[in-house]
Amino acid sequence: MDSRRLSWVVSVLALISLVCHDCTVRAGDIVHDDDSAPKKPGCENDFVLVKVQTWVDGIEDAEFVGVGARFGKTIVSKEKNANQTRLTLSDPRDCCTTPKNKVAGDVIMVDRGHCKFTVKTNAAEEAGASAVLIINNQKELYKMVCEQNETDLDIKIPAVMLPQDAGASLEKLLLNGSSVSVQLYSPRRPIVDIAEVFLWLMAVGTILCASYWSAWSAREAFIEQDKLLKDSADEILDTEAMGTTGVVDINTTSAVLFVVIASCFLVLLYKLMSFWFVELLVVLFCIGGIEGLQTCLVALLARWFKGTAESYIKVPFFGAVSYLTLAVSPSCIAFAVVWAVYRNVSFAWIGQDILGIALIITVLQLVHVPNLKVGTVLLSCAFLYDIFWVFVSKKLFHESVMIVVARGDKSGEDGIPMLLKIPRIFDPWGGYSIIGFGDILLPGLLIAFSLRYDWLANKNLRAGYFLWAMIAYGFGLLITYVALNLMDGHGQPALLYIVPFTLGTFLTLGRKRGDLKVLWTRGEPERPCPHIQFQHCDESHVEK
Repeated sequence: MDSRRLSWVVSVLALISLVCHDCTVRAGDIVHDDDSAPKKPGCENDFVLVKVQTWVDGIEDAEFVGVGARFGKTIVSKEKNANQTRLTLSDPRDCCTTPKNKVAGDVIMVDRGHCKFTVKTNAAEEAGASAVLIINNQKELYKMVCEQNETDLDIKIPAVMLPQDAGASLEKLLLNGSSVSVQLYSPRRPIVDIAEVFLWLMAVGTILCASYWSAWSAREAFIEQDKLLKDSADEILDTEAMGTTGVVDINTTSAVLFVVIASCFLVLLYKLMSFWFVELLVVLFCIGGIEGLQTCLVALLARWFKGTAESYIKVPFFGAVSYLTLAVSPSCIAFAVVWAVYRNVSFAWIGQDILGIALIITVLQLVHVPNLKVGTVLLSCAFLYDIFWVFVSKKLFHESVMIVVARGDKSGEDGIPMLLKIPRIFDPWGGYSIIGFGDILLPGLLIAFSLRYDWLANKNLRAGYFLWAMIAYGFGLLITYVALNLMDGHGQPALLYIVPFTLGTFLTLGRKRGDLKVLWTRGEPERPCPHIQFQHCDESHVEK
């Protein structure tokens, strides 16, 4: 690979792809937190998303999503137990007093404002309504809570808030004289969705493939270097030149700077997040995905097309390019372009994952952690970075910057493309389970280093570090999903759980086996070099 292409890939992909994201985001997440919504008798419902299925003049129509209130009757979870009920507009519209119109048995639709949520619901119940839909004055969902001094909380009907656009659609139908009926129910999410299992396998499998490729390349370079040393003593003085294989080694300074730059880039994404900015990120992702897919395909096909892989032609800007690369590139470009054009269709996640996995594998092949010291600095900084931008940033920006960027809340799209995602197949609310590239790449750098060390030290799986680092990563990611479900679907920083397991396992094993000093400083085992020893002896003889 040409050095200019290498630097281009590493700089673009490292800056964009390694901005870590919260592990999982689900459809229908509610914006406001629970901190301002304490429970008390009569006001102790869990906040649940509510499906509002509509029928217009007897024909099934749109389905809207609302959120149940802290107070009132709980909403049934099964669709078969939910009644289809006529929808009526309140008069007065705010329902702060008992409605003048007849609403007995109906679901009444009221506007937010002018009085408390509980006052509206009590007035609707007094008029005989079976449920109340409160229309928000914003596009977001809002959690309806009780105030501390409220006492009239013996409410026997459910209350649901709908976003402004849903209310406008229903109001238009009712004012036009259409007969509208609704069905309210709140299906429960499955404890574990198969999407999380596949996402776990995808993340672990990506690191596994990248680690073996990286270790194989390092061993090949070691064998080639050893062969050159044996063939000619003259080459010994130029060992650094022999070692240039297109791999970029991270140092401690660049590890710290990287997290600082990633933080600046994340804030930039947060502040400038818009449709056009996301489009720019899509273009950059496609460039990285093309390079990654091309690199992976060329490496695989080179075994069968060795002649074309080793025959080169000079191409402007790109330098020397193999004929195999030229043959593969059009297909990779076409694949990325098709994904970019149709990325909003339901199955586009497949193309995004293919490009993303190829990109991650390529970066892990090109970028190396040279020793455990650098790996510890990098992962420790990333650990603090993830916690800060998921949790602490709420205090500064009044919302989690990481989660907002990952979901693309301000862009009008489904979020930035630098993540792997799988649709939640058995979740009645739909949405995706996602994992950011950084949650795979950063631990992957350390795990790939562990396998390179094992191979150079001739350690088997059980006696080495790779197997245990891989198990620790998988377990850390598993704990992330457990925490996600315990936190009721709120986005979790995966590195909060992955880093302690992965890095802690590596450090503990290294200390127990007595390898910690070598791992920390050299990053590779001591290896005898008789040629260099002979040279040193010869030089000392001359000095005498």
